[in-house]
Amino acid sequence: MPDRPGTHVPAPVTLDRRDGPYGEVVLRERGDDFEIIANGCFLMDTSDGRSERLLIDAALAALPADRPEPTVLVGGLGVGFSLVRAAAEPRWGRIAVVERERAIVEWHLRGPLGRISRAALADPRTSILTTDLVAHLRTTTERYDALCLDIDNGPDWTVTEDNTNLYSPAGLADCRERLTPGGVLAVWSAQPSADFEQALRNAGFSGVRTEEVGVARGVPDVVHLAIRTV
Repeated sequence: MPDRPGTHVPAPVTLDRRDGPYGEVVLRERGDDFEIIANGCFLMDTSDGRSERLLIDAALAALPADRPEPTVLVGGLGVGFSLVRAAAEPRWGRIAVVERERAIVEWHLRGPLGRISRAALADPRTSILTTDLVAHLRTTTERYDALCLDIDNGPDWTVTEDNTNLYSPAGLADCRERLTPGGVLAVWSAQPSADFEQALRNAGFSGVRTEEVGVARGVPDVVHLAIRTV
């Protein structure tokens, strides 16, 4: 679709490019916004953020209101919107963030993305774990009241092949095991997935539902929600 008359989309400027164990990751600036590109695939940018904030808000709303200081694991630091939303909510207790791309962590701690996340990273409730999310869920013994996961473009469109493990029966079983009874699993996706909803039910979750955020063009971004009841 051509640009509307009088509009101009600025060309992106590459700020940093890194090669790591999971491939290439690039930070670009386009006008007032930042973009993260992984292995040549657009991952996210700072132009909106509504669905990343919904990931946190919907999980908190689904928890029992009388649960004191619930703990949350945010899977994927990205541009920082989900972390910032969690840190802005005093009801959350510990906020753990898992990000496997060391470059992304450094862009927040010492780079330009710090203008978004600096206060949230300084929050004493926040901790950053630079490790693979799937491996962390499989090996840790800690349980969380909410898992808010956004590590790629969703169960039907993964950025790297090994991310498919998160959405597999074994990966969903690990998610369920890492939740406290009544805990909430929230998974971001760039498009709705009826198959993933069924996979959540097959994995023993209840209350499976999907919340949508409309976008200017194409299918809506969504957050898949599910509850561990026992």
